[in-house]
Amino acid sequence: QIHLVESGGGTVQAGGSLRLSCMASGRTFSLHAMGWFRQAPGKEREFVARIWWGGSSTVADSMKDRFSISREIGKDTIYLEMNTLNSEDTAVYYCVANEYGPNEYWGQGIQVTVSS
Repeated sequence: QIHLVESGGGTVQAGGSLRLSCMASGRTFSLHAMGWFRQAPGKEREFVARIWWGGSSTVADSMKDRFSISREIGKDTIYLEMNTLNSEDTAVYYCVANEYGPNEYWGQGIQVTVSS
């Protein structure tokens, strides 16, 4: 089992920045990737970013110029740096973790609201 806790969300003015954090606990030795999805009301869940323990990472094409994902060395924690936020970024952001196996774990989600 892996437990994920997101933090760092809230309300920010358009053009501002936020950094989301996701801390994993439990059997984190089994992790090989973590990432972020987001979902706005009435919309499908959308891929945001993912980072693999081997060091590679990817960000969705529509966000790659503004968002970045990173992993803190020595901690089972990842971050999503979000810059130049706009109203379309308003969503619940979910952390996801993948094991060396079929299991996938999700956080509860954290609200990001961009005011304009």
